[in-house]
Amino acid sequence: MKGAAIRLYARHEPGFDERRAHSVALLREAAERHAGRIVFTTSLGAEDMVLTDLIARHHLPIAVATLLTGQLHAETLALLAATEAHYGIEIERLQPDAAQVLQFEARHGELPMRRSVELRQACCALRKLQPLARALAGRSAWVTGLRREQSNARAELPFSALDEQGREKFNPLADWHQADVWHHIETQGVPYNVLHDRFFPSIGCAPCTRAVTPGEDIRAGRWWWEQASAKECGLHVAAPPATPPSTPPFTSGQNKHTSKEPA
Repeated sequence: MKGAAIRLYARHEPGFDERRAHSVALLREAAERHAGRIVFTTSLGAEDMVLTDLIARHHLPIAVATLLTGQLHAETLALLAATEAHYGIEIERLQPDAAQVLQFEARHGELPMRRSVELRQACCALRKLQPLARALAGRSAWVTGLRREQSNARAELPFSALDEQGREKFNPLADWHQADVWHHIETQGVPYNVLHDRFFPSIGCAPCTRAVTPGEDIRAGRWWWEQASAKECGLHVAAPPATPPSTPPFTSGQNKHTSKEPA
């Protein structure tokens, strides 16, 4: 079972080296433009492990943070510690307010996210959006591992744009294919979540994630009881509040998204 995800997904595709070089260039310019005020928020998924590797490998001054929702798989928590040890970095940990979590659980019982989209989104807001707002406080930019291939809702994903609060949001892997992600993981020895080897291509909180079967969409295991159109937690739909940055948006023409496919 070990290495199953690499055997299943990894392959070198035309243009990979160019896409990777572009991602590094974008990260480097983002770090320079937002010196000391930029953070990469990692979920410890495959894409985010690639970005952690690029940031650490190229010694880029970008803070790395993660959201400890209180519902993560044990395998994800193990990867958090392993990642810090592997790269010699410290990952910021943001957690939900414990009192609010207890109140929510007392009011709505066990697995409230399974009962309605509204309750699931309320749970995501409590466990993810509020901690994310603290991670972004005082920062003018953030980095994500989003890719256009991940869903129809992300098909037009730009390399950079201002979010609703005026922060610059960078998506350095926007044009990467799934094969690219796993080719980088394989060739660079990047640590990854062992759940990927058990057919979990997209990993969130434990109650909200299952393995997928051959032929299913890569996000089919997320909130599988909901319609596909509802499958966003809010992290990349409406950004948390903050003071707008003083710097203008990213302006390098070669890093702006102009089509669905890489140049």
